[in-house]
Amino acid sequence: MEKVQDIVYPNGRRQLTAFSAIFYIPYLIWEFTESNFPTFVIPNTTFGMLGALAASHLADGQAPSLWQLVQAFPMVIAFNWYNVLIFDLANQRSEESVKEDLINKPWRPIPSGKITGEQTRRSMLIAVPIALALNYYLGVWREGVFIQILTWLYNDLKGGDEVVRDLIISIAYGFFNHGSLQIALGAHTTVNQGGLTWIAIISGMILTTMQVQDLKDQDGDRTRGRLSIPLLLGERFSRVSIAVFVALWSCVCPLFWKLEIWAYTLPLAVGGAVAANVLLRQTVKADDQSWKMWCFWSMCLYSMPLFAAL
Repeated sequence: MEKVQDIVYPNGRRQLTAFSAIFYIPYLIWEFTESNFPTFVIPNTTFGMLGALAASHLADGQAPSLWQLVQAFPMVIAFNWYNVLIFDLANQRSEESVKEDLINKPWRPIPSGKITGEQTRRSMLIAVPIALALNYYLGVWREGVFIQILTWLYNDLKGGDEVVRDLIISIAYGFFNHGSLQIALGAHTTVNQGGLTWIAIISGMILTTMQVQDLKDQDGDRTRGRLSIPLLLGERFSRVSIAVFVALWSCVCPLFWKLEIWAYTLPLAVGGAVAANVLLRQTVKADDQSWKMWCFWSMCLYSMPLFAAL
């Protein structure tokens, strides 16, 4: 069979046939998105599904049935996954990103030699139109267009290295969460003003606490001159502000939904664990745990509308 591509590994070169390349592509897609699947795809999917269960508070129109939610679930996952793939392809292909990943994430496809930056760029010429077409098919083309614009601002215009980094991320989360909720609700139900307000609140939470992901990446961020909060304002300021805002949002979110006092228990307990870990265990391994704990805490907040609907 004709050989179509060379994939360079740290220990040599391997020739891929056309047949084997077909099976290798899903493997590469997973490696590009692996770190973002549990920390981005799953939380955003959770936001959409839990929000749809509380449709009476977040949407106008007929609430989806349980069977409709089951059918929507894989589409919500797909929406988040293929759009974050576009972001990851753009984010990981630059020379600065490769240098950073050699320090922070050397197992990723480009620094480990499984694909080149040029091959990644060419793959985006196919992946971006496919993603835009899928967004149109799912009825979230507006959200999809803004996600691609924000991806461009963050990566190609290097907004991810500037002080607006967390602002771009928080706005992008808003469009991902809106799209996830809309897909879960279905075509005949639309997100109402209450839903938009809730999405804005969650984006505010992300804006003020998202820096938790930067604690573990300081060495790599320093090599590329990234203006992350820990590097710009100092690690101590960053840790204290994360702890304060996590505690604040753990109270604000249930308060927004006018929940009983017992509903504060879950976000405060998990948020307290995040704050304690950030303040008391200041190692790279502990900071990686804090980032994952933060993702779980955010999903706890996403459940607040459901508590209100009970």
